[in-house]
Amino acid sequence: MPVVPPSDARLALAASAAHAPFGPCRRTLLCWAAAALSPLPAMAQAQPRADVRGDILIGRSTALSGGMAPFLQPIHEGQDAAIEDANAKGGIGGRKIRLVTMDDGFDPRRTLENAVQLSEKEGVVALFGVSGTSQVIGLLPYLAQARLPLISVYTGSPAVRAQQHPYLFTTRASYADELVRIVRNLVAVQTLRIAVAYENNDFGKLLLPLVEKTIAAEGATMAGSHALDPKGQDAADAAKALAAHKPQAVLLVAAGPPVVAYVRANRAHLGVPVYTLSLGAGSAVLRALGEDARGLAVARTGPSPSRPTIALTRDFQASMKRHDKPVDYDRYTGYMDARVLIEGLRAAGPGVTRASLVQAMQGLGNLDLGGYGYQFSAQNHHGSNFVDIAVVGSGGVYRQ
Repeated sequence: MPVVPPSDARLALAASAAHAPFGPCRRTLLCWAAAALSPLPAMAQAQPRADVRGDILIGRSTALSGGMAPFLQPIHEGQDAAIEDANAKGGIGGRKIRLVTMDDGFDPRRTLENAVQLSEKEGVVALFGVSGTSQVIGLLPYLAQARLPLISVYTGSPAVRAQQHPYLFTTRASYADELVRIVRNLVAVQTLRIAVAYENNDFGKLLLPLVEKTIAAEGATMAGSHALDPKGQDAADAAKALAAHKPQAVLLVAAGPPVVAYVRANRAHLGVPVYTLSLGAGSAVLRALGEDARGLAVARTGPSPSRPTIALTRDFQASMKRHDKPVDYDRYTGYMDARVLIEGLRAAGPGVTRASLVQAMQGLGNLDLGGYGYQFSAQNHHGSNFVDIAVVGSGGVYRQ
């Protein structure tokens, strides 16, 4: 397939969305709709023909290097295991699913550049498993232009869901769902003064107003807030500043390195319970914290990976045993999301195209993967709003 060079205008439009936390994407996300109306080169507009030969190519732009890479690796392992399992059973009508993976270093501009290459040079049918709020926001205009579906993202930002995007399908509850569950849990135990430590980037800044609104709506009081450096270098200063407001708990809006730094600083300077979002406390964070993780409360957007009470969890545990991987939430997240992708591909059939995959995802309806359900339709591209709270116990083991 010939390479179609990415238009500088297309790259600039999406990259500006990724790097402008207070731009139009934050307010309405109409940027992708405007981009969809822009003319494209004929090659970029053309949809790949149905083909029943060779592998089904799925693009994955993710952080294989940089500070976030260790935190995403377990998710990748869960994704890979599910796809290897499906291929071992014959794939999709005899065609194997192949992830074409490119490293973006968790840089939104590189994510966009990778997406263009995966779409226009590699000819992937879809993108899968993009991580990061800025990364996903920056992709939305290009997805609309290229008519390229993106299935499963690792951000629950409301900015991504402000209006339904025709080519984006999510598999996890939103951060709004998680925040409501966290604050209601705190209010139920009479913890009414809640401070907020938030990551000083698009992820944290975009969520802070929603955190404030949720705390007020649930009858609690926001007892101060403080920004955190994305590397966690000022965590002690943040904990000391929040301690002056005498909160009863801290809601931590961060992911990766600053979570480790802040939880330790909170123990040293504040000593109140810490609640965080689902992506805030993966297996790499728990390993880094050791016993300092004990008592950390985390919103979870899927069932427990260690309780084999449903068929999906038993399937996951068996898969991890085959692939010699640990059983944990991160790998279960990647495994479940890949299972949704696989079901979409099965519904589209071996001659899958981008357009037929979009139709198939919308047609999944009430999807049951073995005791755990999703709901997709033409009117709803966000398959789940399930949230539970799990608390880290001794040895880094979650307890519900």
